[in-house]
Amino acid sequence: MRYLTKSRFKLACECPTKLYYTRKPTEYKDKSFDDRFLRALAWGGYQVGELAKHYYPGGTEITSIDHNESVAQTEELLQRENVILYEPAIRFANLFIRVDILVKKGNQVQLIEVKAKSYESSDEFLNKGGKIDSKWKSYLYDVAFQKYVLNNAHPEFEVSGHLMLVDKTKMATVEGLNQKFFIARAEGNNIEIIPKNTDDLGNHILTAENVDDLIEMVWNEEQELLGENLNFGKYVAQLSSAYEQDQPIWESVRKECKSCQFRLSQPEEDGLKSGFHQCWKKMANLNDEDFERPLTIDIWDNRRCKSFLGNGQYFQDQIEPHELGEIDESPKKSGLQRIERQELQILKSREKEPDYFFDREGLLREIENVKYPLHFIDFETTMVPLPFFNGQRPYEQIAFQFSHHTLDKSGVVKHQSEWINKTPSVFPNFQFVRELRKVLSNDKGTVFRYSYHENTVLNQLHAQLDYSSEVDRTELMAWIENITHKTEGQGKKKRMVRQGERDMVDQWDLVKRFYYDPLTNGSNSLKAVLPSSLVRSEYLQDVYSQPIYGSEIQSINYSNHAWLTRDEHGQLISPYKQLPSVFGGWTRDELDQRVHPDDELDDGGAAMTAYNMMQFTEMDDKERNKIIQALLKYCELDTMAMIMVWEFWMNE
Repeated sequence: MRYLTKSRFKLACECPTKLYYTRKPTEYKDKSFDDRFLRALAWGGYQVGELAKHYYPGGTEITSIDHNESVAQTEELLQRENVILYEPAIRFANLFIRVDILVKKGNQVQLIEVKAKSYESSDEFLNKGGKIDSKWKSYLYDVAFQKYVLNNAHPEFEVSGHLMLVDKTKMATVEGLNQKFFIARAEGNNIEIIPKNTDDLGNHILTAENVDDLIEMVWNEEQELLGENLNFGKYVAQLSSAYEQDQPIWESVRKECKSCQFRLSQPEEDGLKSGFHQCWKKMANLNDEDFERPLTIDIWDNRRCKSFLGNGQYFQDQIEPHELGEIDESPKKSGLQRIERQELQILKSREKEPDYFFDREGLLREIENVKYPLHFIDFETTMVPLPFFNGQRPYEQIAFQFSHHTLDKSGVVKHQSEWINKTPSVFPNFQFVRELRKVLSNDKGTVFRYSYHENTVLNQLHAQLDYSSEVDRTELMAWIENITHKTEGQGKKKRMVRQGERDMVDQWDLVKRFYYDPLTNGSNSLKAVLPSSLVRSEYLQDVYSQPIYGSEIQSINYSNHAWLTRDEHGQLISPYKQLPSVFGGWTRDELDQRVHPDDELDDGGAAMTAYNMMQFTEMDDKERNKIIQALLKYCELDTMAMIMVWEFWMNE
């Protein structure tokens, strides 16, 4: 029996065609995060689920993974007048769910879906128009589906649906709440959460919200499928029928195809097929040769993608520049505007122009006031739902590592300094600021970051210092104010609240305004910009094909290393693919993509996962040191990548 489960229903809500590709590991490549242990480390959802059970003690867990057995066990327990169940199995027709927590008192039944998502108030479930906000849609559809199944399986029950969420307004009142729910590998690809010292969990940081009114909104809203508007029941029936019969639902291609987990670079790789290619062949009538043409979904920051696809403009060379929108005649910044950069991308695609664009004169004007030595910094951070420390709120920022390169006026490169918190169960943030301040206060050289992350993190640490009792909080806050800026509002209402005299310069912003390379396929991530720079620059090739990094060039973690290497076909191997793996063969690049698949600039997934793992004190010193050494190399490469991109620009 092919059951439509809640996870498959969620997948179908993203894209109904995905139902056809899922659970076919020998036929279609699925790039979603299938390592449950690492997924648990990265996001903490399993820990949140275990904590939720402690808020409803005395329950019985349905542990069987067999559908029939788990349903039989559940049905037997539901005969009791009052019962609490964890992971009970409910089946109706070809629909099957495992409820996180079910509380039965007589015929009154609470269905509780536990999510690791943060929230502050139920007011945020609806947008200004009174409809379900898009960021909550998948969660509310999930619990609506479960209530639908339970209602049909047990019409004698009066079911109320609840979302149990991580409340960001609450504060942990015990030390090491996160570590009280130890994550361990179990047999196969499973994990085990081992509760430890859970007698005192402090104040509740999870809140269960009744969402029955919102479920009614979901049920009453018509769903479009194959050109029909269906009520919720018919929508579920069509999806479950298609899945049961293993029939694909062909609708239309969409902008979300860009990040589809079934998308490969070729129609077939390693003996597995690309569902993405199959979809576009069927729904956009493409052939294999068409995939050589750059697709519309890959235009950078394409806010009109839905409209283009609706018009059948599947390729970048089908789009006229004026269709992208109007160019601002009085831009706030020099260099390429967003639309001009998009125009550049599609024009190069249309003309099959392989050369890169670089406005060197514009860049030099922009940076004419930089002060040497230049400082390039990168942070590694984490935010977890269950706080590591007493007095910390859920998803509060933890800054545990930085790397710092310098470049002087004569061109000398040095990996000047680094810092990492090696001790588990120690709050690192304030020491992080002290160490960073120490290494950046020896001169007044310009500080570079890549994207907004470092500015955001320092502002968050500024707020933490503000309500702390640190003796040097005033000095540290003043220093942060000097190298950061702070804004308020969004869009046209956005305004600068403060800007420090030594406010960091964003190299990512310089990339967007002055540099574009077709080799990056529209991406501005360092993982795309660095390899393209190495391909383009004879200077970088001459210097970094030699094993001089860690000898002639000062490095803390590398010795006699050559950043530029090639495979047996003579193709460049990205420096990011040379980094050591930490977890069972997963590379940093793979982990980064799986932890944050929709954010090309968030390259800290692997580091975040590694740090979260190190917070468990049961890890032996050998394994801990291996992870620390890998993290140091990861972060050092990020700041060295910034240096190499800079050197490419300065030597063109």
